[in-house]
Amino acid sequence: MKLLPRNIPLALALIAALGLAALWVLSMPRPLTAADIPQHAGDAANGERLYHAAGCFSCHQPSPDLKDMDASLPAGGAPLVTPIGTLYPLNLTPDAETGIGTWSDLDFVNAVQRGISPEGEHLIPALPYTSYAHMKPEDVLDIRAYLATLPPVTSPEREAEITALPLIRRGVGLWKWVGLDTTPWKPDPKQSENWNRGSYLVNGPGHCQECHTPRNAFMALNSSKAFEGGPHPEGKGRVPSLRGLIERGRYTDAADLASALQNGEAMGYDKLASGGMGQVQRNISMLPEADVQAIADYIASLK
Repeated sequence: MKLLPRNIPLALALIAALGLAALWVLSMPRPLTAADIPQHAGDAANGERLYHAAGCFSCHQPSPDLKDMDASLPAGGAPLVTPIGTLYPLNLTPDAETGIGTWSDLDFVNAVQRGISPEGEHLIPALPYTSYAHMKPEDVLDIRAYLATLPPVTSPEREAEITALPLIRRGVGLWKWVGLDTTPWKPDPKQSENWNRGSYLVNGPGHCQECHTPRNAFMALNSSKAFEGGPHPEGKGRVPSLRGLIERGRYTDAADLASALQNGEAMGYDKLASGGMGQVQRNISMLPEADVQAIADYIASLK
């Protein structure tokens, strides 16, 4: 059966409509359900450690506009400049109106591990949920338990300054098919308990690959070149490789690397404050010494 010339535009319009409908369905959020969340009594002490390991405060710093408040609280609102526009990270304090005080455990885990807001919107992966997705859900709930101990602060949310943001969010939904690996982290039975602790902290909450691993054509992490360095995520300069730090003479051994992570440039370890690494080092320095050594042992093993 041949299409008459007058029917061709209608057929093309139908095909286009079906294509758009398929893209819309494929880009829909795929959140976790209540059945996916373990029954877990949050451990605020563990949550505080992981809060620092995850560098939560580095992005959720209070807006410079907020006066007369504790500047150490993750009240959010400080601008986060990215190649696609400026984001204003959320207030993480338990304020009911402007923070996460009314979020459920499911809301929190979906945001942190699936990049989905309580309103059902895709979150821009400047929030490194692509790494947090590998964490134990219990640890994520522990972070929530710690945040619940903080004093609530009023810090109104600001909309991201990104062109066509709703379309960008739907595009993120499509990107998640190739860019969001939700495989839980698993220990390597051939390695020590300390090495595995470091591997978990680096690849999960520490999200080190987000900066130190280059990306492929789909802007997903290129796992074949893990920790080999790449373009800086803010679009300026490059992030160095974490491989061969001992062999290249950057540090003498894992203990020396641990000392650098604990003390930074204050103890003569240069180049630990550039490109945002200064904040990372400060976050790591707040971890227990055993965790810092575990991180150093794992990174030192990357040849």
